[in-house]
Amino acid sequence: MFNDVGPLELVTIVVIAVLVFGPDKLPKVIQDITRTIRKIREFSESAKADIRQELGPEFKDFEFEDLNPKTFVRKHLDNDELGLKEIRNGFDLKKEMAEVTDAVNSREADSASSSSSSSPSSPGSGRIDMTKKPEGSGDDDRPPFDADAT
Repeated sequence: MFNDVGPLELVTIVVIAVLVFGPDKLPKVIQDITRTIRKIREFSESAKADIRQELGPEFKDFEFEDLNPKTFVRKHLDNDELGLKEIRNGFDLKKEMAEVTDAVNSREADSASSSSSSSPSSPGSGRIDMTKKPEGSGDDDRPPFDADAT
């Protein structure tokens, strides 16, 4: 229940409880809180037992934790009936990204070397001017404009 409460947070809660309730009333408040938590747990367990009894023997392996979507998906993906692990292992994102990066870098290097041989550019810039139209490109090279896609 309190899996994510650290020691510093626990000490802070104790100090605040002592300041609010006082050292003489604190044990009674702690007993009341623990009694309330125990009653809530008993109520929860009896409700779960009633639901299991009403569902019948077909749902004997039903777990209420499966109602959490994360747990449900994790449980059903661990079976790996669809071969998802093989697909996941066969796809190497780093390798694919490295190939794309190499391809883009080689195009930039090719266009920079061709533009530097045909026209003077600033020394050491290595940048492509995106405002200029490429030489030798006509209007028929451009893809059609789709106003609905933008």
